[in-house]
Amino acid sequence: MKPCVIALLLGLFLGVPALAQVCPDAPDHSTALTELIDAAQRAENASAALEISNQMWGLWADAPDRYAQELLDEGMSRRRSHDYAGALKAIEALIEYCPDYAEGYNQRAFVNFLRADYAAALPDLERAVALSPRHIAAMTGQAMTLMALERNAEAALTLRGALKLNPWLSERNLLPILEQYEDSL
Repeated sequence: MKPCVIALLLGLFLGVPALAQVCPDAPDHSTALTELIDAAQRAENASAALEISNQMWGLWADAPDRYAQELLDEGMSRRRSHDYAGALKAIEALIEYCPDYAEGYNQRAFVNFLRADYAAALPDLERAVALSPRHIAAMTGQAMTLMALERNAEAALTLRGALKLNPWLSERNLLPILEQYEDSL
């Protein structure tokens, strides 16, 4: 038997991505996300909204398949332990395998933001938002990255878009500071 056939068969039986396997579409959580956004907008306080935000994270971090989930979980775990090189390795493997999965880009941007590589973070955040236009965390990350790049007027516009979806974001306190730059656009 040829080596590529053996690899394909092993991949099918062991759940390991085979050479020809492609990432499936991410789960469609659009209805659940709409419900959570509506709930966040109706929340009585920041504490209630935080619980709702945590539920949103569960949707965004639901990877397309088991292999993608393992890569995402590995990258996030390494990021939390400040192993940024290891985190990037796992997340870049996720992006290579699932180039249409928004959370891969969001997580790579997060790692680059923590490394203070804002120029590298911004295109990934733009891609995450393009793939998932109501990804509030990516929108907020984009606003924070724009701030770090001293593009405050753009940061204000982006943050306002995130706050439209969830008015209780902790970053809402930055908006008055950023709004003074908005007229310069």
